[in-house]
Amino acid sequence: MKIDSVDFFYLAMPEVTTEADGSQDALVVRVSAGGHVGWGECEAAPLPSIAAFACPMSHGACRPVSDSVLGETLDGPADIRRMSATVAYNSMDLLQAAHTWSGIEMAMWDLLGRARGVPAWKLLGYDAAYPKIPYASVLFGSTPQATLERALEMHGRGFRAAKFGWAPFGDSLAGDIAHLDAAREGLGPDGILLIDAGQIFGDDVEAAALRLDAMERNRVTFFEEPFHGSAYRAYGALSQRVKTVKTAGGEAAHNRYMAEHLIDFGGVGYIQIDCGRIGGLSPAKEVADYAVARGVTYINHTFTSNLALSASLQPFAGLKDHVICEYPTTLKQLAVDMTLDHIKPDADGQINIPDAPGFGIEINPEALRRYALDVEIKVGGRQIFASRRDV
Repeated sequence: MKIDSVDFFYLAMPEVTTEADGSQDALVVRVSAGGHVGWGECEAAPLPSIAAFACPMSHGACRPVSDSVLGETLDGPADIRRMSATVAYNSMDLLQAAHTWSGIEMAMWDLLGRARGVPAWKLLGYDAAYPKIPYASVLFGSTPQATLERALEMHGRGFRAAKFGWAPFGDSLAGDIAHLDAAREGLGPDGILLIDAGQIFGDDVEAAALRLDAMERNRVTFFEEPFHGSAYRAYGALSQRVKTVKTAGGEAAHNRYMAEHLIDFGGVGYIQIDCGRIGGLSPAKEVADYAVARGVTYINHTFTSNLALSASLQPFAGLKDHVICEYPTTLKQLAVDMTLDHIKPDADGQINIPDAPGFGIEINPEALRRYALDVEIKVGGRQIFASRRDV
């Protein structure tokens, strides 16, 4: 098969706010080859990601992603990995390229799975897909009482695990302790409690460490992204000071080497990978293998649609002992409407990874039209990109 086209759909809610919620807009990718179609999603700002695909060449190491994709052969996983290496080399100075390629690469796995009639996790080399325990991924409330109510809601919905993240965590030590206590109270004594600081402490190890006693008392399982995604020295220092709580990170990695550094030098106990950022499923699977060999737990990262959720589950579908997974619970309507299929917890509170071809998720054409933003990019009077509404 030859790659005939790569189409981008820029979707957005009527109002996009500063809330740390990635489901407010989306960049959906459609790849067509040999009469087959696959779908992917970039976890990045849509407009610069589109530009990285279509922009004029700046120089030999700063070429548009399209130069390494269109017209290329796509007959198997080896072709995806070959193109990934070509994009990395040809677009090494185009920093948005990794995010753009992530959605395209994701769509290629979906396309291959559909063409062969098998789920993507089988193409990645797994013989079986094991159920995961979803943790409800939510933001902290604006007050400890709001956090308590949110935790009670998640517990009432049957979630055995929940992660609370971002603002107002980090505003004050007393406030953070109050939020931690509220989250534990609402989730109950047996719930798996996870905390995401959203990189609020930069590289300030002492500030992050001040929260450890309260986390230990509240039996927090992991402390996610206390620092900048590449602050490996800070991660390493904090990882040596924890007791039962483990550090976690990796969603900021836009290649597998960054994730490996976080394991080797940052000492994280949990590595969290977003297929829409790291370059797709191939590097995510490589990180999963790397983590298993070093006794680190792999977890998906996703906070957008069920297309992205399914894609994020594929790289560790066959890891029976890596059992918890991120599961967005407060998606904006755009992300809900974007797909016709939705992955939901079963009667046992677990989620089962789709065994249908590709990702097992169908796109909702009507939603792509309803939330679409028209985009046109011109350079020197020449149109280099125009959005499409035919789905």
